Amino acid sequence: MATADLWFDPLCPFAWITSRWIREVEQVRDIDVQWHVMSLAYLNKDKDIPADYREMLQGTEKPVRVAIRIAELYDNKTLGDWYTAIGTRRHNNGEELSEETVAASLADVGLPADLIDAWDDASLDDAVAKSHHEGMDAVGDDVGTPTIHINGSAFFGPVLSKIPRGEEAGELWDGAVAVAKFPYFYELKRSRTGDLDFS
Repeated sequence: MATADLWFDPLCPFAWITSRWIREVEQVRDIDVQWHVMSLAYLNKDKDIPADYREMLQGTEKPVRVAIRIAELYDNKTLGDWYTAIGTRRHNNGEELSEETVAASLADVGLPADLIDAWDDASLDDAVAKSHHEGMDAVGDDVGTPTIHINGSAFFGPVLSKIPRGEEAGELWDGAVAVAKFPYFYELKRSRTGDLDFS
């Protein structure tokens, strides 16, 4: 069985689209999907980034703490279900990634309300960093999210502007599996155009 390990930060729209592609792939290919937590705030804490991007990242470590607490206390399916709930609220419904939204997403999947206590629990940051490095160290320093490990080969991407559905999702997966076989394959890239489509 092929494996897909996907690292996400609830903030990232590109990770969200890639994750929805993986959900589609599950319907048409025999794959084992595992969800993992990374942090854009942690990734960029020591980087020279534009001031407006740094401002946008302020406080985004808080929902990631909730994610890592779920990962610690529950099975991987529960983490994936919660990511679907928070991602739908954030990316499809346009809700702010606020404490109230995260609390509502916990209720969406029947998780205990007190998990929101992780929001301000800085003691979880070491666990976030550990999970982050498990995904990101294998793919390199000059990338972000989405990060996916396909059959153990780590990649940034695929970066998609729209969610492939049905057999199209499967065909893209087949291509990703094919390139993952080659340890000397690193990159295909072109400039992104058009708006993001979460439908």
